[in-house]
Amino acid sequence: MGYIEVTRTRSRTLGWAGRPAWPQIEGIPNPRAVHRALILSLAFASLLVAPVEAQIPAAEFAARRAVLSRTVGDGVLLVLGALEPVPDYLPWEQSRPFYYLTGFREPNAALVMVRKGNQVTGMMFVPPSDPAREVWNGARLGVAGVRARFAMEGRDAGTMLRVLDSLLAENVPLHIVGDFDGTALTRSAHMQILDGIRRKHPQRTINDVSAAVATMRGVKSVAELDRLRTASEISARGHLAAIRLATPGVAEFELQAAAEHVWRSEGADGPGYVSILGSGPNSTVLHYNANSRVTASGDLVVMDMAGQYDGYSSDITRTIPVNGKFTAAQREIYEVVLAAQTAAERQVRPNAPAQRMIDSANAALAAGLTRLGLIESPSATYDCGTSARPNRCPQLSLYYMHGLGHGIGLEVHDPDQFYETGMIDVGSAFTIEPGIYVRAQLASIIPDTPRNRELKAKLAPLLERYGGIGVRIEDDYLVTANGVERPSALVPREIDALERLLAQPRTPRDPAVTTRYMRDRTGR
Repeated sequence: MGYIEVTRTRSRTLGWAGRPAWPQIEGIPNPRAVHRALILSLAFASLLVAPVEAQIPAAEFAARRAVLSRTVGDGVLLVLGALEPVPDYLPWEQSRPFYYLTGFREPNAALVMVRKGNQVTGMMFVPPSDPAREVWNGARLGVAGVRARFAMEGRDAGTMLRVLDSLLAENVPLHIVGDFDGTALTRSAHMQILDGIRRKHPQRTINDVSAAVATMRGVKSVAELDRLRTASEISARGHLAAIRLATPGVAEFELQAAAEHVWRSEGADGPGYVSILGSGPNSTVLHYNANSRVTASGDLVVMDMAGQYDGYSSDITRTIPVNGKFTAAQREIYEVVLAAQTAAERQVRPNAPAQRMIDSANAALAAGLTRLGLIESPSATYDCGTSARPNRCPQLSLYYMHGLGHGIGLEVHDPDQFYETGMIDVGSAFTIEPGIYVRAQLASIIPDTPRNRELKAKLAPLLERYGGIGVRIEDDYLVTANGVERPSALVPREIDALERLLAQPRTPRDPAVTTRYMRDRTGR
């Protein structure tokens, strides 16, 4: 999924434009200091699942908990799961950190671990079995099922705060993992729980150790890579279904439905994020997701969409001409983007700096846009900012305003180890997604300064040719012990291959759908 900048699992910002600033967590080492130990521990955990089993085994989740416990040290560790919404018909998803540490998919649960030296005990708090309630929401594991599933003590979730009070009566720190995003006006349920703990135990040291879990999640195990591989392959087949349906007059939502039908029919959980189907002028809007426009001949369609499988999300983008043939101008922009992606891709190997991918892609984009005349030189700038705070920005950023990619995993924008170390390595899973977006109204966006007026005069004829063309190409990359994989390659990205695919017979569709839609929405 294309992005400008995304705030990730607590206290960190992901984006290949730079490394995140990790906070020092009170009472424990900075995650960078323990990163190598985490990699070694998780590499050992991955051996527990080779060859890949039908499910991620309990031993791998136990190994993750052991790594986190060693990292944060002595004290009480509290990991909060997602709470069930009050109306039980609303969608619900487990907290990603909680699932990563437990594999538990039911709401209103919490994990408590106590570490004293080398002695570690754990207990899982879950709602008790309630046959009357289960008529509405299905069977639940219940307290009795915890020991069999997790080999630890099960407790009634209603007793969790009382047990925590007892544990914190001793002079020990509390390490906590949960959803602590929000403000004073929009405090999450987890923040409210934390507020209550602080009121009862004002003298206790409380450490948010969510960043340590994010560090761990940055190294994918064999089992996790297997799920990402499956998610990517299923997602690619969804793209193929959409491509086979593409024809002038098809609605963006029809392409979306074609892909999502394939994912769900192949066992995917559903979309990994809100599908982006941007045709014509919508192709230049990074996060357009209304998916309501009916296409016309000559349109490009940016299809940024992928499925989630067993909790793990792929992320794939393809850009296609809805009538089956790229125009000369569309082809020129597309070739620059593809050159940038393949330039970055050539830098992907274990123990290689991630920055090389960024530098290679940026160089290819800048060279290509210079060749087309859309920027004056690879290093050219323009006047940006305001009259009160003038600044100079790269002309490249007029057309390419997001990062090169991001990690993938339990979230579509997931941690990866190179945010910690700067290095790609075995267990990395990420996307490469360069793009160029030539907005038709670009001239009106550029601030009006004497120097910019000269630039806008040069751009005027070029915007006539390229205005309204948006192209993004995105693939998934998995770095394994056997090499680098691109499972999204099942859907082609080369111009000739795409045009050959689009030249094949179209999947039948009912044009009456869009006729009715246009009549009801626009009166036409």
